[in-house]
Amino acid sequence: MKAKNSGQASLLLRNLVFTILQPGVVAGLIPYLIMRGRAIPVAPWLHYTGIAVFAAGVIIVLACIVQFALQGAGTLSPADPTQKLVVAGLYRYSRNPMYIGVMLTLLGEALAWGNVYLWLYAAVIFLCFYLFVRYREEPRLHRDFGKEYDDYRKRVRRWL
Repeated sequence: MKAKNSGQASLLLRNLVFTILQPGVVAGLIPYLIMRGRAIPVAPWLHYTGIAVFAAGVIIVLACIVQFALQGAGTLSPADPTQKLVVAGLYRYSRNPMYIGVMLTLLGEALAWGNVYLWLYAAVIFLCFYLFVRYREEPRLHRDFGKEYDDYRKRVRRWL
């Protein structure tokens, strides 16, 4: 029992570290650095819509991280990937809901603050995500999970 608890604590700690390092930097630190005093006044409804989109993105990312830990026995990092293919929860609707969550976070920030550089940054990040998923992550998942991943890929779309 003690080994199982220490394994779960280790997994929790690794997920916390990778959450701070990856989506925390991409959707938190870098947009903050881009923004530093460069908000453009937007209509209140647009500002609050952006906040809602941002919150939805954060919730999606956190839900995916929990699923990776509980069902996949791994983390969101390619350096410490899941041991099992995660196909439940949000992964029933998209093969990449975590990336969608990060993009919603970025789009929410751009909407809420009206900063053109945040919009440009979000577009660059989406291109990077697309290229990474298409040419790095999908081939690795095919190698790691074989037919199970191929069947999943036939059932569920890459994005939406």
